Formats: sequence, C-alpha cells, structure tokens
Amino acid sequence: MPRSQEKLDVAARAAWLYYVAGRTQHEIAEALAVSRPVVQRLIALAVEKNLVRVRVEHRVADCLSLAAALSERFGLALCEVVPFDDDSEDDLKKKLAVASADMFERFLGSETPIVVSVSSGRTLKSAVAELSPLERVQHRLVSMVGTIAQDGSSNPYDVATLISERLGCKRFLMPAPLMADNEEESRQWCNHRLYQVVERLSAAADVSFVGIGDIGPDCPQEADGFITRAEVLDLMARGAVGELLGRSIDAEGRIVDAPCQRRLTSITLHVPPRMPTIGFAGGAAKHRAVAAVLRGGWLTGLVTDERCARAVLEQGSAAVAF
Repeated sequence: MPRSQEKLDVAARAAWLYYVAGRTQHEIAEALAVSRPVVQRLIALAVEKNLVRVRVEHRVADCLSLAAALSERFGLALCEVVPFDDDSEDDLKKKLAVASADMFERFLGSETPIVVSVSSGRTLKSAVAELSPLERVQHRLVSMVGTIAQDGSSNPYDVATLISERLGCKRFLMPAPLMADNEEESRQWCNHRLYQVVERLSAAADVSFVGIGDIGPDCPQEADGFITRAEVLDLMARGAVGELLGRSIDAEGRIVDAPCQRRLTSITLHVPPRMPTIGFAGGAAKHRAVAAVLRGGWLTGLVTDERCARAVLEQGSAAVAF
C-alpha cells in the first residue's frame, strides 16, 4: 500500500475517533500511539481531503464501527478490524499480519521491562515478520505451549523465539510437546521443574498474545499431526468449534472434555483474564471459533477481519459480564 494511502487511512481513523466516537485528542493519541500534535494534523488532513462530512466517508470507518460494536458486546478493551475487499487468502493474511504486528508493538514498545506470554500458530508467526525494528533487551518472552513438535523437532510455529530474537531479549520456552503421547506422560511433563518455572512466569505476564484456532476436518491441529481425524470428529461430536492453546472449546466458550485433551501440556488461560489477553484470528473458517472465544470471556482484545467480525456480530450472542 502506498505511504500516502496509509497516512489517509490513519487520518480517517483519527477523524472517526474524534467526530463519531467523541474521543479527546489525548485519548486518540494514546490509541494510535502518536503525539497530540500528530493527532491534530491527522484530523486536519481528514477535513482537507473531504473525509469529514456528517460521517467519515472512508472504508476504515466501517471497520471502526465493527470494532466498537464487538468491544461493546463482549467487553473488549482493544479491538482492531481490518477491511475485507474480496481479498485472496494471501492478501487477507497480509492485512491481519500487519494489524497484529501493530497490536504487538503497542505493548512491546514499552521502555519499562515487561513479561509477554504467547501461544503459537500461523497468524502470530506471520505478524512477527511485520514487526518494526525494535530493540528491547529488558523484556522477557515466555511460551504458553509446547515447543516440541510431534516428531521431536522444534515447533515450526514457536512465536516466543521469533519475537525474542527480534527484540534481543531473553525467552523462556515450554519444555514439552503440545500433546503428550498419553495422559500419564502429560502429567509428568507438567510436573517437571522447568515446566513450572515457565508456568509461574506466564502467570506473572503483563500481556498475553494468543492465536484462535478452529476445530474441523483439516484444521491446523490435524494438519500438523497433533490430533487424528478420528479425534477431530470426536471433538466435534462433543460440541467443539474452536481452540485456544490447543484447548478445545464449545460454542459457548466452555472447555470441552475429551480423551485427546487430557494429553495437552499447554498452560490454561483464566476467565476472566488476569492480564490483557489479545486474540488473533481471521478468515472464513474462523468466525464460529472467534464467537465462542468471545462468548466465553477469554479475551480482553481482538484482531480480526471485517467479514469475520460481521459474522460474529450476526450470531447475536449476548455480552459477557466481567
């Protein structure tokens, strides 16, 4: 996207927040991570380009309205919705990666040392590639999911390592596979001293970034060999529609009990979240999973796309009280 178009998009966002959402310039500056003088110039640019009339005449305004509706319905503190213009799958992934990287940087840009806990997955991995150059050796990254793949190799979607390498900071990896071979082995992994070090650090994190997965034939967990087709069908029969950290949830956001789930070693999130917990997901297959996660109250923030956001809102679920 040309830089002039990017600037116009940001100007439209600032104008919408100022004229429609009624935010102060100070609040807008914090939301966009810029100074108040920059906010003033952005609003002036929106007026100059005739974006401001009775309402903001720009596609970004639709996404801002969707983000506001999701935030109000599900009690989110942060929500970003990227436009969907009949994009190809690759184009949509790129948009989500850029928006997700922007969300990362709101927290990673802190000069104060913070602990960041992360899951793994394709969306989060793509976002890391879009991060701006940023040296923050004072931060610590901790993985909430196993960093060992089924064949004993490193997890190809290990996000904690990738972010820590970009920041130059220390990382703490989960010394276990995502799925143990059996329930007893899972208990052994989770009782290991090093596992408990990572678990305690994750519990003290300042923010968590988590990917949202869907459950169905050929879903990522099956495609990557963590569970079989028979186990996918069993989860679906028990009502599973999505997963967080490998943990399957039903349409109401409740954890699904199933034999394969007892092999998990990943850390369990808390409801309501004890820290800012941002979810990342988009695409045609994800709206049921995203709706379930929101309905269950697992998140305080979300990055998704316009089509997914509309589908979630059309499901008409009630807001979760925190």
